[in-house]
Amino acid sequence: MDVCIYFQVHQPLRLSSYSLFTEHTTDGASYFDDTLNSQIMHKIAEKCYFPTNALMLDLLEKHPEFRISYSLTGVFLEQCKRYMPEVLDSFAALAKTGRVEFLSETYYHSLSYLFTEKDEFIEQIKLHSNEISKFAVPSRVFRNTEAMFSNDIAYLVERLGYTGILAEGLEHILGWRSPNYLYGVKGTEKIKALLRHYKLSDDIGYRFSAKWWSEYPLTADKYARWLAALQGDCVNIFMDYETFGEHQWADTGIFEFLKSFPGETEKHKHLRFATPSQLVERIPAKDDIDAPQVTSWADMERDTSAWLGNEMLRNAFARIESMGPAVPEKKDEDMLRTWRMLQNSDHFYYMCTKSLSDQDVHNYFSPYDSPFDAYINYMNILQDFKAKVEKE
Repeated sequence: MDVCIYFQVHQPLRLSSYSLFTEHTTDGASYFDDTLNSQIMHKIAEKCYFPTNALMLDLLEKHPEFRISYSLTGVFLEQCKRYMPEVLDSFAALAKTGRVEFLSETYYHSLSYLFTEKDEFIEQIKLHSNEISKFAVPSRVFRNTEAMFSNDIAYLVERLGYTGILAEGLEHILGWRSPNYLYGVKGTEKIKALLRHYKLSDDIGYRFSAKWWSEYPLTADKYARWLAALQGDCVNIFMDYETFGEHQWADTGIFEFLKSFPGETEKHKHLRFATPSQLVERIPAKDDIDAPQVTSWADMERDTSAWLGNEMLRNAFARIESMGPAVPEKKDEDMLRTWRMLQNSDHFYYMCTKSLSDQDVHNYFSPYDSPFDAYINYMNILQDFKAKVEKE
């Protein structure tokens, strides 16, 4: 059985506190909080990116069969260049090993696929591929923002030349079937879906330090035994990279777990590590899955409700989408970049209003006191930006 490890690496460009009644500079830079974004990048780099990348490089040197994969958003890459170029250097060092794959996605970690017209979605994929090619070979496996997936998404990216796509291994799509196989997608010809084993992924990403959990503490040898007991062709463990050191702090033992993980897994001779492209190349599709509606890996619903689930969100989304024809026609690169940065899914995530644990997660990531504050600030910026576009 192949063990596929994938990490999403992303940091949003957080917005400034913006009032329409305050004098601002004329360019779009004033919309973004440079001080806060720099502070957060430095903090997470010290807690996660530097120590985890150094550990990953060491593991790749010590374990020749070890394989990992990432997707780095263009928003993250821009912040690396601006605030901490050495972070990007550490990812480039991983790429040089030849055993790390960098997946494709939308450059701006955006909701652009949900636009009625798909030109912007396609353009952002191309922008991302061009940026990744500066330090690594872009993958022919695609991972949409927050693992959004459907038959139509798979069909579109297949037409763009992709051979694989990541998705959440949801029961209402799989039925009685297991996520531990590759699947074709209804309406496509060749593309294969790699389905996240969400329970085993969340055991590390969310439950690792939970003392109430019946399996606490989670050790590398225990986890490797769980993998070894699975039936199927592959197991896909997908999570946020910030799990290491940021979401799960160093004192939880998360780095010790990671350090031991490859060696413990290799004790089970039928397990081997693989990248997404290797899975696509060597594993045939078991069956076709049918996903007529867009799914994701966000919240309990695993749909688009994290970004479109209330009237504030739908209004904000309609406003940003409506600017689509006008902004690209201006041929103004700064204006176009600002519009695309405002498409970032995180801005919408902060406006979500849910209950219980889902809302706790939204609040954890949000720099605002409430979803309503997030909405008011975003719409203030959008109104000002729209006035600039119309003036031009």
